[in-house]
Amino acid sequence: MSSSSPVSEYRYRRRVQFSEVDSARIVNFSRYFSYMEEAEHALWRQAGLSIAPRGATFGYARIGASFEYHSPLRFEDEFEVLISIARITTRTMRYDCQVTRGADRIATGVMTIVCVTGGEGEPLRSMPIPAEIAARFAVAAGVSA
Repeated sequence: MSSSSPVSEYRYRRRVQFSEVDSARIVNFSRYFSYMEEAEHALWRQAGLSIAPRGATFGYARIGASFEYHSPLRFEDEFEVLISIARITTRTMRYDCQVTRGADRIATGVMTIVCVTGGEGEPLRSMPIPAEIAARFAVAAGVSA
């Protein structure tokens, strides 16, 4: 599924699975980073892209990520992850993320990625995000850059 206009945000819905909770049936803090990354990949698919296409000579390294927690998620809770593009530079993209359960704010986070080349014995080095990829994205309205 691709979009004819640049994509700036995506709402990803899911349910808490049993493997994601502790013995008190509360989601472990580290799972929120996975939820944000799942939403990121869905955002890229909405733009008609893959963040890790086969055969690519470049990729996207995570250079910063954080979350603030406001309320717990529990086993079988249905929730939504809103990921928005907050900033795009020639080499980086920063996302803002909101995890909600209905009207309840669960967590807020940010993640910054950088386009890189190298690996497999070579040092990673940043490179410009290819223009045809950057053109598929836009900064979300109402998000400060």
